[in-house]
Amino acid sequence: MSILYLLIPLTLILLSLAVWAFFWAVKNDQFDDLEGPAHRILFDEDENDLTPEERQRRARARQPRQSVTERDEAASDEREPRR
Repeated sequence: MSILYLLIPLTLILLSLAVWAFFWAVKNDQFDDLEGPAHRILFDEDENDLTPEERQRRARARQPRQSVTERDEAASDEREPRR
């Protein structure tokens, strides 16, 4: 019988912790979209589904960027006359 003096407060503490965790998850939008990630994994983003502008933007994003010195050298090469 004396164990109840320990178990009841311990149970109430754990219950309050679980309720707090639930409300924290709801407040921070953890349950916003439960089905989206499951559906998103099934559909690949195919290049044919994109608009031409979107394809060009993605192609530009994949290209390695030139450093400032490489750009300056390329610009000076264009200005110099070819021999």
